[in-house]
Amino acid sequence: MEFRDNKAIYLQISDYVCEHILLQKWKSEEKMPSVREMAVTLEVNPNTVMRTYELLQQKNIIQNRRGVGFFVSPNAITEVKNFRKVQFISDDLPVLFRNMYLLQVDFNDLKSRYDAFIKENFNA
Repeated sequence: MEFRDNKAIYLQISDYVCEHILLQKWKSEEKMPSVREMAVTLEVNPNTVMRTYELLQQKNIIQNRRGVGFFVSPNAITEVKNFRKVQFISDDLPVLFRNMYLLQVDFNDLKSRYDAFIKENFNA
């Protein structure tokens, strides 16, 4: 995983975990990689992964079963969508709107490009 400079690493790892859950690479109630395994895979300090896991626990996306490890919560997909939607609306949308205004991109153009993107990438 290549990290960007503009966002804390533990938040980027959080995005990585959330994406795996949304794509159902890690399913509900399935065991997740341990803190050490994830740290080795992503080439980061285990403390950074632990910080990510603590955040995701607070958001009810993952659960810690003492002595066993971390598991995807039963309602993780809903929790991830709620968590990510708030992030998107507060962090990404203002930047998008500013660029749309500055570049004079209207919503109709945006919608047609969005529809094409969905069709191309998700066969919808």
